[in-house]
Amino acid sequence: MHPDAQHLWRGPRWALAVLLAVLGTVGPFSIDTYLPAFSGIAQSLQTTPVHMQQTLSAYLFGFAFMNLFHGALADSFGRRPVILWGMMVFTLASAGCALAQDITQLIVCRALQGLSCGAGVVVSRAIVRDLFTPTEAQKVMSQITIFFGLAPAMAPILGGWLFVSLGWHSIFWFMTCIGLLLWLINLKVLPESLPLAQRQPFRVRHLLKGYGQLSSDVRFVLLCLASGVPFNGMFLYVLSAPAFLGEVLGLAPTQFFWLFLLTIAGVMSGSWASGRLAGRVAPERQVRHGLSIMLVISVLNLIANLLWPAHVGWAILPLAIYAFGWALMVPVVTLLGLDLYPERRGMAASLQAVVGSSANGVVAGLLAPLVMHSAISLAGASLVLMLVGLLSWVFLRWRWPEIGSRSEQMQ
Repeated sequence: MHPDAQHLWRGPRWALAVLLAVLGTVGPFSIDTYLPAFSGIAQSLQTTPVHMQQTLSAYLFGFAFMNLFHGALADSFGRRPVILWGMMVFTLASAGCALAQDITQLIVCRALQGLSCGAGVVVSRAIVRDLFTPTEAQKVMSQITIFFGLAPAMAPILGGWLFVSLGWHSIFWFMTCIGLLLWLINLKVLPESLPLAQRQPFRVRHLLKGYGQLSSDVRFVLLCLASGVPFNGMFLYVLSAPAFLGEVLGLAPTQFFWLFLLTIAGVMSGSWASGRLAGRVAPERQVRHGLSIMLVISVLNLIANLLWPAHVGWAILPLAIYAFGWALMVPVVTLLGLDLYPERRGMAASLQAVVGSSANGVVAGLLAPLVMHSAISLAGASLVLMLVGLLSWVFLRWRWPEIGSRSEQMQ
């Protein structure tokens, strides 16, 4: 924690939480916003669906690859420069997407977007722990989680509206405006939260040593799995929304908002509860409560789909409850991972993001197309993803019971 943290940000805590949350959601937001315009972009650029899929793959590859370095750069040169450079490149890349004249240009610019926007996702987590005590950091992370859950739910709605109203170019011009606005705001108000004395040398040998230390620590790997994979139990339904809502539940496109509305309600209420519990209960109890809720509702959802045909009257509600459990526990697990190596919080945040984005990529590219047309398959896949996080946490607590205890939190 920065020794002068109380003097670096003089505004209300919620304002900093909003700023960091918006930075953290640029990545998932720019993935989902242009999805409704896939067919329109393909028609406009006279390309194929396969080539359009490459625009998503290029983004995800760039996002996952550069996540390995954003945190290390922030540990070496400070949090603020990495954020500002990342937002500058993202802004220029978004404008390049809007001006693209063929699919090759669009793929290149989408790759640049992916390479740059991860700076906000990664570095914002490190800034939280730089500036706040464990209890306060959990409250801020809970507020950030609200926005993180909102992004993948609201982005397709906004992207679809922009596409229908103003054309596909408007989606990327909108991203350009967001990037420019965030660059200006952060230039003006974002404090530098990493003191010079705590910065790590940016050398290849030092970098490889750090990644080796973190990736070989079973505790850290298990915490990454516990925080990064269960999100996809919910995200799977968002990715499968056109097939699940339209084909399985028979909803019209104008009724798709029910999925997003209930999911958002679950994330917001779970994040609110997580912040309220910060400092009142031991972290491990809060994580246990969240995972228990997710396990029970996932099992009940699968049983219900096995017994009865999926119906809109009940098939969406389990997702809201699942989202509540996820939002209740994920801020705690994320902070526990960052606190294992206080001197390498940026690098730790990078690896957390890599695990999360890799899981997102596998679910989006491989799992969702296989299960999206069946309510039973969706429920089963969601349960499996949730169990990855649950089993990771159970083994962690069995092997290292001190992690997440109240006494450790107070250190």
